[in-house]
Amino acid sequence: MIKNIVVIGAGTMGNGIAHTFAQSGFKVNLVDVSQDALDRGLKTITTNLDRIIAKGNLTEEQKAETLGNISTFTELKEAVGIADLIVEAATENQDLKLKIFGQMDEFAPANCILATNTSSISITKIAAATKRADKVIGMHFMNPVPIMKLVEIIKGYSTSKETFDAIYDMSKTLGKVPVEVNDYPGFVANRILMPMINESIETLYNGVAGVEEIDTVMKLGMAHPMGPLQLADFIGLDICLAILNVMYDGFKNPKYAPNPLLVNMVMAGKLGVKSGEGFYDYSESKKAEKVSKMFLK
Repeated sequence: MIKNIVVIGAGTMGNGIAHTFAQSGFKVNLVDVSQDALDRGLKTITTNLDRIIAKGNLTEEQKAETLGNISTFTELKEAVGIADLIVEAATENQDLKLKIFGQMDEFAPANCILATNTSSISITKIAAATKRADKVIGMHFMNPVPIMKLVEIIKGYSTSKETFDAIYDMSKTLGKVPVEVNDYPGFVANRILMPMINESIETLYNGVAGVEEIDTVMKLGMAHPMGPLQLADFIGLDICLAILNVMYDGFKNPKYAPNPLLVNMVMAGKLGVKSGEGFYDYSESKKAEKVSKMFLK
């Protein structure tokens, strides 16, 4: 049985995954390289729990229980001693993930399942960095994790049926809807989403329409809750670029090549919400209410 969870990375996805497991009654060890990062992650979890309380869907006692289920660590080796499942949620960087999985394999108990929250990188390649490829699997949560129901469950070439079944069933106990996906670049969610975002940037780049106009067409015409350029800012333009590069490298198909505007914005540090500016200006509000000055007519 899976009882003890380790989450690696206290950023947006990591703290959301830790929150979700802890609120569902699991014991969670949250790991990051610095105590400051862990403190920021816990602050975010606390804020999100308060929002749920304000909506009447959680009590103060349940909030205390959730926070009580989370312990923090800056050393991976200390955190994984009795882990049944480790979920890696570090930056979407292949070399970093391979390094982390080598360490996870070295320090974790032999029966521990090793999962990655990667949104595009090959599970088979990640599993090859370990000596337990049968126990390596993808768990691609959606952002914001406590709210979004979907989890893509991705089997690598050697992932065992026992591992898949355990993670598939456990995902349901989190209140999620698990969907089985095969191991190809971008899986399903990003294989469809990222070309749409890239094409939206291409449309802006070619002067077909402005930022607000493109997002408005997709929201009102296609019933999307958020326009693609706003969504790109929310995800992080650096993450969008990394995913497109993985798909371009994996498929060698020019339709996945990132638009030059996206590349330049990332090089300039305009990453979206997290940097304060992307296609929109977030200096005064985290909502996409003001178009970045570089895109004003």
